[in-house]
Amino acid sequence: MAGRLSFANITALAPMVRVGTLPMRLLALDYGADVVYCEELIDIKMAQCRRVENEVLQTVDFVAPDDRVMFRTCEKEKQRVVFQMVRQEVARAHAFLLTSRVLVVLQGTADPDRALAVARLVEKDVAAIDVNMGCPKEYSTKGGMGAALLSDPDKIEAILRKLLEDTLTLARRIEKTGVAAVAVHGRFKDERPRHPVHCDYIGAVARAVAVPVIANGGSLDLVKTHGDIQAFRAAAGASSVMLARAAMWNPSVFRSAGPLPLHDVMIQYLKYALRYDNHAFNSKYCLCQMLRDKVESALGKRVQAAQNNQELSEAFDLVAVFEETQAALEARRDALQSPERRRDHVIAVDGDVTTMALKFQRREYPPQLTPKMFLLEWSRRQKLEQPTYQTVQRAQDRGFQSTVTVENRKYRSSLWEKSKKFAEQASAVVCLRARGIPESRVGQENGGRPHKRKTEDGRDVGQEKRKKQAGDGERETGGS
Repeated sequence: MAGRLSFANITALAPMVRVGTLPMRLLALDYGADVVYCEELIDIKMAQCRRVENEVLQTVDFVAPDDRVMFRTCEKEKQRVVFQMVRQEVARAHAFLLTSRVLVVLQGTADPDRALAVARLVEKDVAAIDVNMGCPKEYSTKGGMGAALLSDPDKIEAILRKLLEDTLTLARRIEKTGVAAVAVHGRFKDERPRHPVHCDYIGAVARAVAVPVIANGGSLDLVKTHGDIQAFRAAAGASSVMLARAAMWNPSVFRSAGPLPLHDVMIQYLKYALRYDNHAFNSKYCLCQMLRDKVESALGKRVQAAQNNQELSEAFDLVAVFEETQAALEARRDALQSPERRRDHVIAVDGDVTTMALKFQRREYPPQLTPKMFLLEWSRRQKLEQPTYQTVQRAQDRGFQSTVTVENRKYRSSLWEKSKKFAEQASAVVCLRARGIPESRVGQENGGRPHKRKTEDGRDVGQEKRKKQAGDGERETGGS
C-alpha cells in the first residue's frame, strides 16, 4: 500500500460524519480534490462487517449484520480514498484535535487487534487507512477553567505552553511509528467552529516533524474560495490542506477555475446519489447542508419534505433522470438474476448440498409472497414432500444460516442472515435458483398471484394454511 498515495502538497476532503459518503467524495474528486476521506467509522462496528461486491451498483459494500451498508466505495475513487476509523470514546476526550493519517495501522484505537482486523478488511479497496487518535491527555474543564481563566492570564499562558509541548511530543512519537502524514485541526476541545483556527499551533507541529502535515479547521474564517486554500496552507506552515465545512457547503470549492452555481452542484450531487443508491435521508441531509441559510426557501422546503429518492428528484426536476437511473439498475439486476447467471452463482456442490452466496431481498418479491411460499407451491404441484428447514446460529455475531431439503437434496446460502426467518428464505431462494425455477411465476395465476380457492362468499380458504406452513408470510417478515 505504501507509495500509492502522497500526502504532500494535496488538497483533501476532510472526514465528516453523514457528509463524507460516496456521492460527496466522487463530487469532490470531480471538482479537483486530490484525496477524499470517508466519514469517521467506529472500529467496533466495522469489525462486524462483511465485504460484499455489489454487482448491480458496481461498488464494494461493507455490510453490517443488520444489513446496513456502513461503507461503500467504487473503482473511481480507489486510488484516492482514505478510510478513517475512530473509537467513539477517544473522540470525545480530545483536548487538542490531532489525528494521524497512516498507511500502516500501528496504534490509535483501544484494541490494536480490532484495528488491524478492520484495516485488513478494507485495505484492498482504499488508498490509505486513517486512525483518528487524538491527543491522549484528558484535561479537566472544571475547577477554574473555561471562562474563569479569563481573569488569570498567567495561568492561560502556562496551560497553552504545556498543551503545545504535549502536542509536539505526541506528534514526534507518532512520526516514529512510520505514519505517512499527520493532520492537525487547529482548535482546542472546548472551542467550536466559530472560534479562530490556531494556525500557529499547526505550524509548530509542522516544524516538529518531517512527514507532511495537513492543516484542517480553516473553513469559516480563512477558506471561502479555492484561492484561499493556498493562503491557509501558508499561514499554517503546512504541506497540505483538508477542507470540511467549506466543501460541505459547496464541493466546487476545489475547482481551480472557481466555484460553480450551487444549484448545479446540488444536481450533480443528486445524480451521484441516485446512481449509487445513496440512502435518501443521507442525501437529504447533505443537500440541506449545501442550502444553509436557504433551507427555508421553496426548494429547501421541498427537499426537507422528501421521503425518498424519487421525491428528492422531483424537487430538482430530475424525474426523468431518476427513472432512467432506476431502469438501468433494474436492467442490470435482471441480467444478474437470469437463469443462466443464477447457475453461474452456484459456488459449491458438495455431495447432496448446493451452496450459493446470496441474501434474501424482500423487495424482490410480490407483496405477501416469499420464496418459501413459492417453493412450497412448487413442491405441491410436483407432488413432493413439503420442504424442511434446519437452521443454525453462530456465536460471534448471532447470525443465522439455514438449509432446506427438497427431494433429498440440500440447499443453503453461504451468507449468514440477521434472523432465522431470513435465513430460511435465503435457503429457499438457493433451491429455486439452483433448480432454475422462475421464482415470480411459480404457482401463479390471475395477475401473478397464486391461484386462490374461494368459498361462495369470496373468502380465501387456502391463504392462512399456506402462511402457516410457509412460516413467515408478509405479516411475519414485517415487509422488510
